[in-house]
Amino acid sequence: MTIAPARPTNAGHQALGGPGMPAGRTGPGAYPWAIAAAISLAVCGAALSLNGVLRGWNWYWAAMTTVLVVGFTLAALRSVRAQPLLVTAGGFVALVGVLTLTFFRSSSFLWVVPTGATLPDLDRLIQRASETVLAETAPVAPNTGIVMVVCAVLGLAVILVDALAVPLGMPAASGTGLLALLVVPAMIKPQSVGVWSFVGTAAGYLLILACSQWFAPDGRLQGGSARSPGLMRRAVLTGAVALAATLVLPLAIPGFDSGTFPQGSRLNPWGASTGLNPMITLGNSLRTPDGSGRITYATNSPAPLYLRSVTVDNFDGDSWGPDDRPGSRVPLDGRIDPGYPVLTDEQVRLVTAIDAGSFTSPYLPVPYAPETVNGLGGQWTWDPATLSIKGTDTTTRRQEYLVTSAVPKLSAALLAQSSGPVRGIPDLFTRIPGNVPDIVRSTAQTVAGGAGTPYQKALAIQKYLRSSEFTYSLQSPVQGGYDGNGLSVLADFLQQKSGYCIHYASAMAVMARLEGIPSRIAVGYAPGRLTGATVTVAGQGTLPEYEADARDAHAWPELYFQGLGWVPFEPTPSRGVVPDYATETSAPSVAESLGNNDGLIPDTAPVPSTTPSATAQAVPGSGGGSAGDGAQPMPWLLGTAGALGLALLAAAPHLVRAGTRSRRLHPKRPDLAVPLAWSELRDLGTDYGLPPGDSETPRAYAARFRSALLGEPDGMDQDAHGAVASLTSAFEHHRYGRPGGGGFRVGGLHPRQVHGSAPGQGSGPVHADPAVQDIPAGIATVEASLRANAPLARRWAASWLPPSVTRRLGLLIGAPFRAAGRAIRQKGRAGARFGPRRPTSEGRATAGASRASVQPAAGGPFTPAPDDGGGRAGGR
Repeated sequence: MTIAPARPTNAGHQALGGPGMPAGRTGPGAYPWAIAAAISLAVCGAALSLNGVLRGWNWYWAAMTTVLVVGFTLAALRSVRAQPLLVTAGGFVALVGVLTLTFFRSSSFLWVVPTGATLPDLDRLIQRASETVLAETAPVAPNTGIVMVVCAVLGLAVILVDALAVPLGMPAASGTGLLALLVVPAMIKPQSVGVWSFVGTAAGYLLILACSQWFAPDGRLQGGSARSPGLMRRAVLTGAVALAATLVLPLAIPGFDSGTFPQGSRLNPWGASTGLNPMITLGNSLRTPDGSGRITYATNSPAPLYLRSVTVDNFDGDSWGPDDRPGSRVPLDGRIDPGYPVLTDEQVRLVTAIDAGSFTSPYLPVPYAPETVNGLGGQWTWDPATLSIKGTDTTTRRQEYLVTSAVPKLSAALLAQSSGPVRGIPDLFTRIPGNVPDIVRSTAQTVAGGAGTPYQKALAIQKYLRSSEFTYSLQSPVQGGYDGNGLSVLADFLQQKSGYCIHYASAMAVMARLEGIPSRIAVGYAPGRLTGATVTVAGQGTLPEYEADARDAHAWPELYFQGLGWVPFEPTPSRGVVPDYATETSAPSVAESLGNNDGLIPDTAPVPSTTPSATAQAVPGSGGGSAGDGAQPMPWLLGTAGALGLALLAAAPHLVRAGTRSRRLHPKRPDLAVPLAWSELRDLGTDYGLPPGDSETPRAYAARFRSALLGEPDGMDQDAHGAVASLTSAFEHHRYGRPGGGGFRVGGLHPRQVHGSAPGQGSGPVHADPAVQDIPAGIATVEASLRANAPLARRWAASWLPPSVTRRLGLLIGAPFRAAGRAIRQKGRAGARFGPRRPTSEGRATAGASRASVQPAAGGPFTPAPDDGGGRAGGR
C-alpha cells in the first residue's frame, strides 16, 4: 500500500527561513554578523572618548583589535548555532586570547594561551596601571599597563552589550554598557566625551536597536525574516527619543555643569566626597565649580599656611610620581626628625589645629616641616626622606589633629649664602632623565645659566615662569592636548606658555635639576581664606580659622639648599603666595588676582596671641563659625546604586517573563499568533505548578490544565475555560489541520462555539465567550482565573520567580555539562566497537529467527512489512 508523506510538524513556519534556505528550517543568516558589527561600532565609538584621558592615538589600535576579535568571535559561534551560554563563554576565551597575543606573547603558549609565567607579567602590568591612575594626571602616557586595562574593559563591554542585546532580548538596555564606558571621560575631561565619540556611540546603539527589530521581529533569532516598515519606524522613533533625552535631560539633572551633552557639560557624580590623589585629580579639582573637600585649620602663624599632603619626587621622564618607600617608613608615635642639619640660628615654631572634614586621602595634610602630630585616629607612618605622613588602612576623613611644625626663618641673604655643594641627599632628587627635550634644556640654560648661586638660579626660573609671557589657564592644556606632567607635556607647555600649577611646578623642578639644584614637587592645598571664626587651642588661646577646599588644590616646587633644607617656591602666576625670601625686593607679598584667593590676607588681619592661656583643651573645628560639611552624597549614591542593582537582579525573572509574554501576545507576523499564544499558555501552566508532559498532546494538556488550575466551567471561570478550549482547537488546527484552511482568524480566535468538552471535563458544550475574541484578551482572562484560584505563595512565585524562566535558566547553565556527558557517552560507544566480536552471519540469522518468533500475528497493529529486499514499507 501507499502511505502519504507525513506533513511537516513545522508547516506554516517556512516563512521564517531566509532566502535559499530549505523549507521548514530556520537559520541565523546575517543577524549574528550584523549585530556584531553594530556592537563593535558602538564600543569603538565609546572608546574614542578616551582620547584626552590617554595621550595620542597609539593605544586605539590595540583597543579596536580587541573589540573586533571579541565581537566577531561571538558572531561566528552564534552563526554555527552554539548555545547562548557557550557563545558568551567563547567571548571570554577570545578576550583572553587576544589580550595574551597583544601583551603577553613572550610568556604564553602558542602566543594565545596564557601559562604560569603569564601571571607575574599580568601582576606587573596591573601594578603599572594602578601607579598611572594614582600618580599621573590626564592625559596619561599610554603605557602597556593602562592600555592592557583599557583593552580588557572594552572587551568585557562587548560581551556585556552582546548579552543584553541578544540572549537576554533587551537591546534597549544594552545602552547601559555603553554609558559605563562614557562615564570616565565625562568625569575627567572638561570637554566631556567629545562630539565624534558621542556620534559613533549613538550610531552603534541605534544600529543595535535596528538589527534587533529588522532581523528578529518576534524576539527570537531569525535569519532573513520578513521586514516590516512599521518596525523600522518604531526603531527610528525610539532612537530619536533617546537622542533627544541625552541632549535635553542633562540641563535638568544635578551633576552636569552648564551646557548640553556631550559638549560643554561634564558629569561629576562624586559631589563633595573628594580626595586629593597625587597629581591625577589636581586639574579636575581645580575645575570643580563647588567647594568640595573642605579643610579648616587654625594657626598661630601670622600668615596663612600651605598644607602639604604628599611629596612627588620620582621622575622617570614620562611623569612625576610619589615614592612611598614602604620599607623605610616609621610609625607616627613620637617626634618627626627631618634627618638633615639645619644651620640657621632662628627657627619658627608653629601650632596648627586641623579639621580634615570631607577631605579623603591616605596622605595627611600638614604644614611643613611637622615635628609632632597628636589626636589622629588609626595607624600612621611617616617617610624620613620627605616627612610625608600616610595612613595604614585609614584616611584623613573626619580626622581632627594638632600639628607642631618648625621651619628656619629664611631670608634672601641667608639663601644667597647657601652656595656650597649638596651633601646627604639621595640621588633620587637630582636624577635627570635622558630624554629631556631640547627646548627644556635650552630654556633652563637661557633663563638660569648665567646666574651665579643656586638661589639666584631659582629666582631666575621663578621670575621667568611668573612673567607676563605666561598665563594661568585650566583649559588651555586640555584643549592643546598637553595636560599632564611628563617631559613631552613640559615641552608643549614651554611653547604654549599657558597652563596651571602642575605645569609650572614641573617646569621649575626639572629646570632646577638641570641647573644642579635638587628638587621635588609638593602636592596639597594653597593657603585658603579666613572664615571669620576662631578656634580655642590649649596653650595658644583663640586663633583665627582658615578654610581651603578643592579649588585651592595646588602643587608647588621645593628646592634643597645646603644647611637650610627644603625651601618652597611659587612659580604659578595668580596662585598662592610668593614667600618673602623669593621676591626680588624681599618685600612681603600678598595673593594675586585669582578669584578663590581674593581676600587671602585681609588688610586688618588679626595678630594671633602667642602667650599661653588657661583655656580649654583644643577642639579643632569648633569656635562658633565653623559649620560642618553635612551629609556627603557619595555614600548615599553608592548605597542607592547598590540597592537599585539588587532590586534589578531580584526583578530580573519577572522582567524577562513580562518581556516574553509581550512578544508572544503581540507578534509581528500574524501566522505566529496561535503557536506563540499556545507557548504562553504552557508557560502559564508551568508557572502555576502544572508543566506539560514531554509526550502529552495539546488536548490532553488542555484538559488537565482546566481541571487542575481553573474553577468550575459553568461558574465565574467560564470565560477562562472557553479561552483555553478555543486556543487548544486553534493550535490543533494550526499544527495538524490542512494548510491554508479556514475556520480561524489569524491573530484571533473565531467566536464560535467549541462543541464537546475535553476529556475529563464532563459532558455538555463549552462556549467561548464572545468578549474573548482575540488572543491577548483570552490569555488575560486565563491568567486572572489562575490568580483567583491559586494560593498566595503560588501567585507570588508565578509573578516574581516564574518556573518557566528559572527552569530555562537551569537548562542553560546545565548545557555544557550535558554536552560533556554526551561526548563521554559517544566515546564509550566508540570504544565498545572494539570490544567482543560481532556475531557471524549464521548467528545473526539465528537471532533474526528468534526475534521473528515473538512478533505479533499477521493483521495485528504491529504487522511487519513484507521483506522487499531491504526497502522501506509502502513501496517508496
